[in-house]
Amino acid sequence: MEDKRNIPIIEWEHLDKRKFYVFGICMTMMIRVSVYPFTLIRTRLQVQKGKSLYNGTFDAFVKILRTEGTAGLYRGFLVNTFTLISGQCYVTTYELTRKYVSRYNNNNAVKSLVAGGSASLVAQSITVPIDVISQHLMMQRRGESMGRFKVQNQDGKRMLVFGQTKDIIVQIFKADGLRGFYRGYVASLLTYIPNSAVWWPFYHFYAEQLSSLTPKDCPHLLLQAISGPLAAATASTLTNPMDVIRARVQVEGKSSIILTFKQLMAEEGPWGLTKGLSARIISATPSTIVIVVGYETLKKLSLRPELVDSRHW
Repeated sequence: MEDKRNIPIIEWEHLDKRKFYVFGICMTMMIRVSVYPFTLIRTRLQVQKGKSLYNGTFDAFVKILRTEGTAGLYRGFLVNTFTLISGQCYVTTYELTRKYVSRYNNNNAVKSLVAGGSASLVAQSITVPIDVISQHLMMQRRGESMGRFKVQNQDGKRMLVFGQTKDIIVQIFKADGLRGFYRGYVASLLTYIPNSAVWWPFYHFYAEQLSSLTPKDCPHLLLQAISGPLAAATASTLTNPMDVIRARVQVEGKSSIILTFKQLMAEEGPWGLTKGLSARIISATPSTIVIVVGYETLKKLSLRPELVDSRHW
């Protein structure tokens, strides 16, 4: 008999691909809507000098809501939705890389590490230009900007969302050319490849540990929902210093990761490398629960019909 404490992993070959992509896009969109405000807050906290505007995550949330309204928490959101494409590329690369690596090494930690890093490399190549634009939109406060570029008002009236986006794109192109849309690309790779490569092995590790400590009939999905945030907190803590540098390179137009690091250390000391960490973990906890539950449920819903009842998923 199958040991119910062993959490089976649904691999690429087990899936009905059409269901997987349709359900996946819908799930990803719902997740982005729920966590975007904290992404915006994290970016503003990382870019501000010291505590010149906000004293922390909650303070930033209250001030943005009070001065800019709910719309202020979703600046740049419509542009950011284009990362749905990179999200689908990410999961496809992750699953296919796991399948490829399994030919040479069947260790789950190795497969997760290599697949996570590879998936992030592919996704970031698509995501960085979208991130650069959406981050500059995030920096637009009422009447001023925290970044290099400011959306221009026309006849004293605010531009519509797509007008603001076009204005930012034009300003980036005029200032930096096409390279401007890939500003911080290396910093993004140095942030997200390790984050993704670390998250997946820790996710499976925590799930296995929890499985060995809980009763046999404990739902696998519950264990996975707990393991996801634990893995996210671990990965976020390890990679946050690079994330702070990435945000500053992209928003402030800096060209050197090393010089940005030196300036940050000179101005704010080692403590500056932890900026935005609480916002990152706060946003990662609910979002990771939703992502893990959604992703594992998505894979179960996308199982090929002949496999649905074959195992205790």
